[in-house]
Amino acid sequence: MIRIIYLSYDGMLEPLGQSQVLAYLQHLASDFDIHLISFEKKADRADRARMSAMRSRTAASGISWTPLAYHKRPTVLATAFDILIGTCVALWLTVRHRAAILHVRSYVPAMMGSIVAGLTGTKLLFDIRGFWADERVDGGIWPANSRLYRVTKWLERRFFRAADQVVTLTHASKVEISQFDYLQGRMPPVDVIPTCADLDLFKLLRSEQPAVFTLGYLGSVGSWYLFDEVVACFKILREHEPNARLLIVSRADHQLIIDSLARSNMDMARVELTSAQHADVPKLIARMSAGAALIKPVYSKLASAPTKLAEYLACGVPCLGNDRVGDMAEILEGNRVGVALTDFSDTDRRASVKRLIELVRDPETSRRCVETARALFSLEAGVTRYRDIYLKLSNTNVGEIERQATTRAREIS
Repeated sequence: MIRIIYLSYDGMLEPLGQSQVLAYLQHLASDFDIHLISFEKKADRADRARMSAMRSRTAASGISWTPLAYHKRPTVLATAFDILIGTCVALWLTVRHRAAILHVRSYVPAMMGSIVAGLTGTKLLFDIRGFWADERVDGGIWPANSRLYRVTKWLERRFFRAADQVVTLTHASKVEISQFDYLQGRMPPVDVIPTCADLDLFKLLRSEQPAVFTLGYLGSVGSWYLFDEVVACFKILREHEPNARLLIVSRADHQLIIDSLARSNMDMARVELTSAQHADVPKLIARMSAGAALIKPVYSKLASAPTKLAEYLACGVPCLGNDRVGDMAEILEGNRVGVALTDFSDTDRRASVKRLIELVRDPETSRRCVETARALFSLEAGVTRYRDIYLKLSNTNVGEIERQATTRAREIS
C-alpha cells in the first residue's frame, strides 16, 4: 500500500488533534499505510489510561502511532529540540517503510518534513493550516519584525518552494498565496480543504430551541480570539433577552475567562464555564441557541477556518462571527446561518445581536445550518479530497488503490 508519514505538532489526546487529524486518518487508513507522529503534552502523556485508549484506537484503525514528547520551555530551544527528534524519527520511518508522501501539518512539522524530503526525495504535502509566523505576531506572541519572525518567514518561503502540494483552509488564503512573488513561475498545486467536522458526531440533537436563549462559546481565549467582544455582545443580548445565559466550553484558559468576565462586571449567575472531552461537545452545543466565533480581523486570519464554526453549524446552531477571517463572513451571511460583525462598534454590535436573535427565532435556521455544514464541512468530503491528493502525488490510479484495499482485506480475513 502507499505509505504516508503524517507529522502533527498537535497531540492526539487534544480535541484539535482528534477532530482535525485523527478523524481524517481513521478514514484514510483503509486505503493507505499511515504512520502518524504527534507531540503529546506532559499532562496527557502522564494519563496512562487515555494514552492506552488512544493506542488501541489508532491500532484498531490500522494507524501506526509514534507519540513524542512535546517540550514548551525555554520556547525556542524546546521547539528546536522537538524538531531535531521529530526529524530523526520521521527520517527513520521514511527510509524504513519507503514512504511515498510526507504530510506535514503546519510549520513546525514542515521544518522536519522538508529536511526529510530533501534527503530522501519523498513527496512533500504542506498542509499550512494558516500563516503561522504572522499568527504569532498578530496574537502578540512574537514582536513584529523580530529576528524570530524574519527567520520563520524565510523558512516559510523554503516550505512553499519545497512543497509538491499545498493545502490551505480558505479561498481567501489561496488568492493570497497565488500573489507571493517568490512563487511566480514555480507555483505548486494549491487545494482548499476547509476545517471539517465529523457529521456523525456533530449533528442536530434537539427538536426545538432551548427554553432560555443561550449564547455559546467553544475553545480557547486569548491571542487572536476576541473573547471580550463575545462578553460585550452577550451583555447587549441580555437587553433583549434578560434571562439569557452564556455557556463557555473550554479545555483550558479558565482563569483568563474568569478575569475577562470580572472586568465586564458580568453577573456570574448567568454564566456556565465548563470543559469537556471531544465526544461530549455536541451535547453541549445542543444547549446553545447560537455560538460565537469572534477573531481578530488581521492578515494571518485570511487563512483561518475556525473549527468551532463547522461544529456549530453541523449541530444546527447559527454563529456570531466577523468579517476578514478567511471565508467566514461569506459563509455566514451568504447562507443565512449567522451574522458577521464588521467594525465592532457599539452600533455594529447592537445591529448584529438583533439580527442574530431574528435568525434564532427563524424556524428554518437550524435546517440551513445543517445543510451548509453538509455542503462545506463534511468530513467525508475532506477525506475524499486528501485521498485524491495522495493518489496524485504517488502517481497511483483509483483502480490500483481499490485492488490494494481488496488484497489487504483478504489478508486480514
